[in-house]
Amino acid sequence: MDDIPATIRKVEFWPIDIPMTAPFVVATGARTIAENVFLRVTLSNGAEGYGEAAPFPEVGGETRESCLIALQRLGKAILGRSAASYTNMGHVLSEQAPNYPAARCGLETAVIDAYCRAENIPMWQLWGSADVRARETDITIPIADLDKTVALARGWYAKGFRLFKMKVGNDVGNDIRRLEAVHRALPDISFIGDGNQGFSRQDCLKFAQGVKRFGGTMALLEQPVVRDDLDSMAAIRRETGIPVAADESVRSLADAHEVVARGAADYINIKIMKTGVAEAVEIASYTKAAGLKLMIGGMVETRIAMGCSFSLVLGLGGFDVLDLDTPLLLANDPVSGGYRYDGPCLQPWSGSGLNMKSALSQNITTVE
Repeated sequence: MDDIPATIRKVEFWPIDIPMTAPFVVATGARTIAENVFLRVTLSNGAEGYGEAAPFPEVGGETRESCLIALQRLGKAILGRSAASYTNMGHVLSEQAPNYPAARCGLETAVIDAYCRAENIPMWQLWGSADVRARETDITIPIADLDKTVALARGWYAKGFRLFKMKVGNDVGNDIRRLEAVHRALPDISFIGDGNQGFSRQDCLKFAQGVKRFGGTMALLEQPVVRDDLDSMAAIRRETGIPVAADESVRSLADAHEVVARGAADYINIKIMKTGVAEAVEIASYTKAAGLKLMIGGMVETRIAMGCSFSLVLGLGGFDVLDLDTPLLLANDPVSGGYRYDGPCLQPWSGSGLNMKSALSQNITTVE
């Protein structure tokens, strides 16, 4: 098989810990350290590609330990395959490990990165180059006390951010007070209220009414209620008049079909870490065809995984809301090259693949 230039010859992966600048508290859990996995895939022609698995146990059920175990098996499964068949490979991995989307995502990203480097094209060109330009992201403000919330918001505002994704869903009264305090300090910003499944229908309606009462601008309500409660999602859309984004409700293409059929959302939030890369592309294409809008986000990721997501934005086009901010919430950047941040703007790159490189660890697992 080694006569095929794009044959996968070696898979390496290693754990990486990246501290966060502030505790990342959401309705379902908290993180102070991103406990991720970096991957490197080497092809028979010497091309190398990088990937990242960023499990968030409270959201997806995966842990880093379960990712590392799954990658041993999945790494062996792709050896000898052609990286050119990355889409088919994504589907095969999905069948083999349906409950390990973050592990699959890391492998898919590394294979696609290696393939694009072998072809000497930026990763976004693989998806079509539909919208190659600088794009603005929101910034996430985790659940915190009033003073900390306002201090974080002021700091990001000074750097040019104007769309604030507020984590909510733990205490509706306190959520309203936090947003009002930020609104009073920074009246020209807009909010995304991200409930991470934490609200009941009534609490979400109360939250929306509270924000309206103090004059806040609510651009989106993201996943306000539990993922299976699509009736409440549809009701919240109707009763508040605020667009609703489905995040945890869409972990597969079948989920996207259900959300559309039930009229449960205006936006679908694409996350490669929820579905893997190949299925994320399919969900994005279906969402556009169904007349819904696209948002894109991530778990607590470095620029490797986020660079793959930004590639989809630049290549596929049609993404209205970018939530590609988590590298800015990390205390350091463990990769070099690739896209860069200029305040809230993500600046495209022109090098091949993701055009990134990561330092290697002492604790590498090799499959070859």
